[in-house]
Amino acid sequence: MSFFTLKCAVTVALPLVLGGCVSSAEYSAATAGFSNVANKTAEATGKDTVWVQNRHDAQVVSGRVKTLLAKKTVDVETAVQVALLNNKGLQAAYADLGDSSADAWQSTMLVNPTVGIGLTGIGTPGLEAYKAIEGVIATNILALATQKRNVEIADGGFRKAQLNAALRTLQLAADTRRAWISAVGSWETVAQLNQAQAAADAASELAQKIGEAGSLTKGGQAREHVFYAELTGQTAKARLEARLAKEELTRLMGLWGSDIDYQIPNRLPQLPKGLVKRDLIEAEALERRVDLRIAQLDLATTAKSYKLTEATRYVTDLEILTGFETERELEDGEKKKETTGNVELEFVIPIFDSGKARMRKSELAYMRAANLLAEKAVNVRSEARSAYQAYRANYDIARHYRNSVVPLRTKIEEESLLTYNGMITNTFELLADNREKVNSILLAVNAKRDFWVAEANLAPAIYGGGAGSAGGETEVAAAAESGGGGH
Repeated sequence: MSFFTLKCAVTVALPLVLGGCVSSAEYSAATAGFSNVANKTAEATGKDTVWVQNRHDAQVVSGRVKTLLAKKTVDVETAVQVALLNNKGLQAAYADLGDSSADAWQSTMLVNPTVGIGLTGIGTPGLEAYKAIEGVIATNILALATQKRNVEIADGGFRKAQLNAALRTLQLAADTRRAWISAVGSWETVAQLNQAQAAADAASELAQKIGEAGSLTKGGQAREHVFYAELTGQTAKARLEARLAKEELTRLMGLWGSDIDYQIPNRLPQLPKGLVKRDLIEAEALERRVDLRIAQLDLATTAKSYKLTEATRYVTDLEILTGFETERELEDGEKKKETTGNVELEFVIPIFDSGKARMRKSELAYMRAANLLAEKAVNVRSEARSAYQAYRANYDIARHYRNSVVPLRTKIEEESLLTYNGMITNTFELLADNREKVNSILLAVNAKRDFWVAEANLAPAIYGGGAGSAGGETEVAAAAESGGGGH
């Protein structure tokens, strides 16, 4: 067999192999699809994120994180930015995006042809003068015919991976924002309990002295002692909850070692003067929710898969074989050589499998995707309405405690102090009024925290990222700068 003969045989198959070439430039880049993720994240949170792929990237991110943490106190916006830069779980999600781009890239590549070469007549008695060389190249023409749809399906998976990466980013931003609010609110509660404990300690000591003078029964003394003891336990529990809340924030920001010594404010910012109007929040959510886009993409990809199954219902394996056969023999003392080409078609005859089962599965998959999309659209509307209702209601509740309950308790305490100075109210009535004021202040702190959480939940309701989490710009950062010391 000459090289020329083999070259001719390969040439026969090349048109079949090259006819379906598809551009792969969109999928082969190292950060393929990440720009869409970064843009969607920036739109929803106002923060940027990076895909760390080498040591240089890691060093740049590490330096930026240390710069952000160098502030006296870490506000909520800084915490979110650090998490988006430094959380390793987020980087793992971006690696999933890279896997998807590689799969899409692979789908643009054609199936390699199979080459076979055979030699007959070697060492066979009586056939010394006869030898034949056979060569064949097998090309799966069904793979060529369906490649466009396969690429479209893989491309759909790549688009979905981008949306999933964006959704994971939004979820991290939301969780971090909520964790910051929880941690700061917990330390504000601890501060209020410390003040109450100091008053309770004074009341307990006073009760003991009055009891020793015979002016207070043992039951009255015990009442003051037990209040102080209970408040001590409550304060210790609140302090533990505050430390654990800060640890959750630390985990989300991906911090360890000396970086965990950052500070956060001691109190949440005051309520804003007014509310942000979101009368069209349903329409915004339907337009921007990432998880809704994922459900739509699932339906489109399922439809493409259904069409592919329909196209290959009867024929699941179709190959064309092109090749040659070279025969050499000795005739009348002369060596003769003859080369002939051949083409064969191989396919599976659907005697037992008519493809009905695969068609049924594809139909059910499409129906499932369609119903999931419809359910998602209903849920998105409801979640958007719920988030806005919670935002407005929690603002009214927190403002009620701030403007009505706490001022009234303060007034009662002031009046009790006046009557006490006038020898009308006794000491323990004054202390009881003080305790009631402390309880009202704690309720006000909790109401204020609930509002900021509800405010933080608006962005996930519009962009996605998990119900009950957060995202987007708030007024928390600016106000937190004046939040006092930190923990």
